[in-house]
Amino acid sequence: MVRPLISDFRKKRLFTLGLLLAVIIMAIVCLFVGSSHMSVSECLKALAKKSSAANNRIIWNIRMPRVLAALIAGAGLSVSGLIMQTNLNNAMASPSTLGVSNAAVFGANLSIIAFAGGFLDTGNHLSNFDVGANPFSTSLMAFFFAVVSILLILGLCRIRSFSPNIVVLAGIAVGSVWTALTTVLQFYATDVGLSAAVIWNFGDLGRAMYKTDLIMFVTVFAGIITFIFLSRRYDALLSGDAVAISVGVNVRLLRFVSLLLSSMITAVCVSFLGIIGFVGIICPHVIKKIMGQEHLWSISSSALAGSLLLLVSDTLSRSMGNGSALPVGAITSMLGAPFFIAIIFRKGGRH
Repeated sequence: MVRPLISDFRKKRLFTLGLLLAVIIMAIVCLFVGSSHMSVSECLKALAKKSSAANNRIIWNIRMPRVLAALIAGAGLSVSGLIMQTNLNNAMASPSTLGVSNAAVFGANLSIIAFAGGFLDTGNHLSNFDVGANPFSTSLMAFFFAVVSILLILGLCRIRSFSPNIVVLAGIAVGSVWTALTTVLQFYATDVGLSAAVIWNFGDLGRAMYKTDLIMFVTVFAGIITFIFLSRRYDALLSGDAVAISVGVNVRLLRFVSLLLSSMITAVCVSFLGIIGFVGIICPHVIKKIMGQEHLWSISSSALAGSLLLLVSDTLSRSMGNGSALPVGAITSMLGAPFFIAIIFRKGGRH
């Protein structure tokens, strides 16, 4: 096991507080950055609802929901990645390992293409699509298929007692099936339906609303509290199944609950915001390198790191968009892909 950069309790606490301060500062910066080019004083007035109606609306109806979504989804995706890596004993595990994202994409595509602008209902008419498309029905369909995928994989894995390798292989196989079904749907889609489906796939915080933020917050908060409660069991699991069982941990039940809950968090975030990749890989790796693998610390720090990464990515996406925000999923992928490759080569060099 690699020795962490910080092992002292006091230093860990200071580092966590530093992360929290960085998240707060970045949230303020993210709130003040945008294509409207409002000055800091105008943003402050808008926060107090004492600016113009347009500025008040930009801050409270557009930017604030985005910032909240970045805070919540970043924390949820990061912690989900950490828990999956622990339970699957796989450093490359992430919220997409179990095919959750693939299933959510299929559900959203089915809703958009088949029922609101595709080949089963409104045809190739943009006005009809606007009437038929409902963001909540699309998110609900995405969430439904993500949950179906989770239960299917966990059901299949009960045959082999939740062997980590079997879970990963089952996730890859089932994820490939969802991807294939999505391709078939898109092949038969009209231009309008296909365009809408492709746009949905982009990870975009711009579609966040207070209602969706609240749903994500309840799910992510409940999940993180549960993971913290189980942190000692995860610490035991790091030493192997035999050791965990010897100290009274029900490994099968722990894996089932952990993978189900982390996948549910991912499903909720993906269903509302689209695909946001690599957050669940980058942040847990960095935190474990700095803080070690004691889950009481790594869970809270990973949550903060995920929020920070998504806030930074969203700020970059709005700064680089030249008047319009780039999909935040593209930014996280551009940041995450080199990091992922570096991990592979670094591990390859050790063996």
